[in-house]
Amino acid sequence: MSASATKYAERFRGFLPVVVDIETGGFDSEKDALLEIAAVIVRMDDQGLLHPDPVVSTHVVPFPGANIDPRSLEITGIDPTHPFRAAVEEREALDVIFRPIRKALRENECQRAILVGHNAAFDIGFLNAAIRRTGHKKSPFHLFSCFDTATLAGLAYGQTVLNKAVLAAGFEWNASEAHSAVYDAERTALVFCDVVNRWKQMSDLWHAQTNAAA
Repeated sequence: MSASATKYAERFRGFLPVVVDIETGGFDSEKDALLEIAAVIVRMDDQGLLHPDPVVSTHVVPFPGANIDPRSLEITGIDPTHPFRAAVEEREALDVIFRPIRKALRENECQRAILVGHNAAFDIGFLNAAIRRTGHKKSPFHLFSCFDTATLAGLAYGQTVLNKAVLAAGFEWNASEAHSAVYDAERTALVFCDVVNRWKQMSDLWHAQTNAAA
């Protein structure tokens, strides 16, 4: 058991943060299609700082009878019928995302994954709907707990919109890549890690100053 694994297991009360972004055919998680899903596992180094892993992602075949609002496709630029989309059925898509998360849970001695999302209620709603539709019994995620980077960014930077939060954190934003699950998950992960790391650095400084004054 490594020291970093022990610290990580304690840092979020046994939870492993995993950034998730989902692109869909609308806003109704029960009726609208899930079209893309991407996940970024967040790791902790020996100094207690968080860093994002490479993204894991897949395109998803709309479930039978799923609604797809053309206005949503205009925003995301997704073409569900594209011949090179290489989409998989929902059950397989969940397995693609869940496998590396379960591995990371074992490696970091965490009990459950906790979804991190920008306006996380949207993503956890669509994720849970897909889990119910497919009857998936091995989801690594907590059913309802999540971290919302819209809230965290509002606290840390005074920004709640993702692109503005990314820029406020000092990272680049490419509007032409936005609204893809991969890009949005990667940018959201950078924001989450930056907020948590800033908090740690401020906390460490406060403790150092307090100890020096004692």
